[in-house]
Amino acid sequence: MRILERLDQLAALGDRIGYSPEEDAAHELASGWFREAGLAVEVDAAGNLIGLVPGGERQVWTGSHLDTVPRAGRFDGTLGVLAGIEAVERLGTSGLGVVVFRDEERGCAGSRGCTARPDAYVEVHIEQGPTLLRTDAPLGVVTAIVGYLRGTRTFAGTPGHAGTTPMDAREDALVEAAEFVLHAREVARGIDGAVATVGKVTVEPGGTNVIPGRVVVSVDARAPDAERLGRLADALEIEEAIRTEPSPMSEEIRAALRAEVEALGVPVLELPSGAGHDAGILASAGIPSGMLFVRSLNGGVSHNPAELSSPEDIALAVDALTGTLRRLAA
Repeated sequence: MRILERLDQLAALGDRIGYSPEEDAAHELASGWFREAGLAVEVDAAGNLIGLVPGGERQVWTGSHLDTVPRAGRFDGTLGVLAGIEAVERLGTSGLGVVVFRDEERGCAGSRGCTARPDAYVEVHIEQGPTLLRTDAPLGVVTAIVGYLRGTRTFAGTPGHAGTTPMDAREDALVEAAEFVLHAREVARGIDGAVATVGKVTVEPGGTNVIPGRVVVSVDARAPDAERLGRLADALEIEEAIRTEPSPMSEEIRAALRAEVEALGVPVLELPSGAGHDAGILASAGIPSGMLFVRSLNGGVSHNPAELSSPEDIALAVDALTGTLRRLAA
């Protein structure tokens, strides 16, 4: 299967951090594959690689990214680019294109700086989670890219000697912080589709035998729509550093994807994406966008060398993408 061979070629380049020589080499490989597919190759001001079938008044693009996190898997981003090449080469319809966005993993620099505006964008991506695996569905139609809050909560106490301060006389900032961590978990559990994570804790003064006097915890909280994101924000009361609103996917594209998945004789499952993607950036910029998830095996692991999707599921995804692009380009 050609996609699997190309996945191996890209994986052999190692980690491909955004704008690194390794990412450059991946773009060079993709540029060659674009030309083999009969696509005209362009590079925009942000360094995004674009392969186009010349002509056509309506521009419909697919694609993803080739950069990686350190010690990455083979499928994240890469599968969307390779599936796009296969689908566009099959169709050869004027106005179709495949885009490789730069530096997605560190903030979607390429899609944020993309100077061209297609009329529609469809991205194939591994799910990066276990939902499709648990429901025995090979493909999933994405409803929205979640919005997220990132910030901190600070807790103040009174530092003191760990051996001489009675338990009933303590003002322990870490105990308060621990209670908040449990609170954040329960808040997220009570809002369908929401998640909340405390991933970093800074304790001061930080001595083994000193009662914590100040604790700062990081918070990453996500929800699939603005109403639920607002409820998370109200309940967690964090000092926000970053907030991005959810990005709904185009209903027209979702309908096309649903129809094509159904035509393949597999279950039609719709779900939000808990991770950010280039499709979300384009949707926020007003470009009708859609995403098709491919089932991840090995428990749905991602950003890990154990990433895995089956050849059979990949083939279904390429078929569904091909049919969707055909509909959108008509």
